[in-house]
Amino acid sequence: MNKLPAITAVFWIMKIAATTLGETGGDLVAQTLNVGYLASSFLFVGLFIVSLIAQLRAKKFHPALFWAVIVTTSTAGTTLSDFMNRTAGLGYAAGAMVLITCLVIVFVVWRLSGQTLKVEQINTVRGELLYWIATLISNTLGTSTGDWLAHDTGIGFQTSTLVITAALLVIVAAHYFTPISGTLLFWLAYVLTRPFGANAGNTLSKTYAEGGLNLGTFGASAVLAAVLVGLVVYQTVVEHKRSAMRLPENQDPPAVDIRAEPRPGFESR
Repeated sequence: MNKLPAITAVFWIMKIAATTLGETGGDLVAQTLNVGYLASSFLFVGLFIVSLIAQLRAKKFHPALFWAVIVTTSTAGTTLSDFMNRTAGLGYAAGAMVLITCLVIVFVVWRLSGQTLKVEQINTVRGELLYWIATLISNTLGTSTGDWLAHDTGIGFQTSTLVITAALLVIVAAHYFTPISGTLLFWLAYVLTRPFGANAGNTLSKTYAEGGLNLGTFGASAVLAAVLVGLVVYQTVVEHKRSAMRLPENQDPPAVDIRAEPRPGFESR
């Protein structure tokens, strides 16, 4: 059974909210609370493993559980990236290249494994595990690329957020107006939402002098958590209604209009 959500507009809004919360939450623990990048990474990787085991053991899609895993990959990705780039001294560009290489290797292994890369069709433990490994690496990569774009190029958090927004809009246009593979466009957008979230999170939390809106990591995290919790509640209600409308196993389904359009989403074609 597929335990991952349908790829809709709500999914993308929640993905951005979760990855942005991962940035501010990771910074809250590692920097504001002064826990440090290494200790914070151990903490968040541990939370990721616990939530991942629960997700893999689940028998159906649970919105709260799914998005908990997304948030833990984002917070772990934030502190892991900062540890690599700052404490270990790799730098943003080198750290990004290492993570891009790791992500490419995961996709090559995924393709060779015979498991589908279409998220809405993943229905095996192996396929789901590959999805979560790719998610963890892409969320770590997003922090590195976001910091590289904001710091090394000198354009700052707000301008870099606008640049990534433009790139995401190009992908959306390609989805609707070109024959490019929906699966390819999905993964491009999926990876890009993380640096978008990283820079958007920094825009919210950093001081005015640093080019931010001065909400601080506490304020930004609280706002983002409230948004995400509200959307999880909404998605849970929708999922319960959808489950209630499903037919009993021995009952014939109603006739389907073959002219009906497929639901919107990057993987609908």
